Amino acid sequence: MNQTPRTIHEVINRYNQAFRLHDPALLEDLISDDCVIEDTSPAPAGARHEGGRASLARWAGLAGDPDLSFSPEPAEIVGELAVAPWILRWGPGTDDWVRGVNLIRVRDGRIVEARGYLKA
Repeated sequence: MNQTPRTIHEVINRYNQAFRLHDPALLEDLISDDCVIEDTSPAPAGARHEGGRASLARWAGLAGDPDLSFSPEPAEIVGELAVAPWILRWGPGTDDWVRGVNLIRVRDGRIVEARGYLKA
């Protein structure tokens, strides 16, 4: 367990690293017990994952998927909110990618809320 509260920058950097390196273990102590994730799929409204275990399970599945390539872009930080754009690739084709953004709220060094959106 982390003894020193992490900054929002440290949380977002480690979150991104988990997805880039396909290492879900990096997420384990980043997610609060009461975290809520609103996902981008299934369309049109996405799915809602409530609680730390459900949130970790969802993200661990994505982060650990070797067929996905996650490329984060620089995040804008406003207080406890990170606006974190990304590109997700799932194949070698020219159309096998999507651009999106996560709105990630961090309190006391842990993610408490995340909402994902895709660019149409």
